[in-house]
Amino acid sequence: MKIRLFLFLFLSGAVKIGNSLPLIPRASQNFDLAAYYTTLKTGGLEEVDKALAGIEDLRSPGKEAYRGALLMKKAGLLKKPKDKLEEFKKGRTELETVIHSNNSNAEYRFLRLIIQEHAPKITKYHDQLKEDSEFVRLHYKELPAALQRVIKDYSTTSSALHATDLDL
Repeated sequence: MKIRLFLFLFLSGAVKIGNSLPLIPRASQNFDLAAYYTTLKTGGLEEVDKALAGIEDLRSPGKEAYRGALLMKKAGLLKKPKDKLEEFKKGRTELETVIHSNNSNAEYRFLRLIIQEHAPKITKYHDQLKEDSEFVRLHYKELPAALQRVIKDYSTTSSALHATDLDL
């Protein structure tokens, strides 16, 4: 069912928003941010690997944030605990490096919020959950409409970010 939804959204282009976000300059016009977030939310191992391959073509300082979040998502899809831990650590390092160099980017903080909410407790990756939630909430209205839609959609299932908080 999840794969059908992903394919429907991807093929229909109903939620294509990739080229409307100025937060991260994109070298490739083929990067579809909506498809990226759909993969991050519901993608299986094959979809995550395809998205990772697509991100490699980007020439932007933010591609590490996208790749880092996907690597951590991929970690949860792997079978062997050792592989899970290695992938998660690689992704965490990439995402944290980008956030450290650009701490005021709300999209990067949103990516970290997503991962923190879904990371197993053993990863001990929940320290900035409240901080990131507040940051995204405060900067929500400043973000492009397309990213606002993604965040609003995510907030319907989030325990840290609520839709009512975004309408302030």
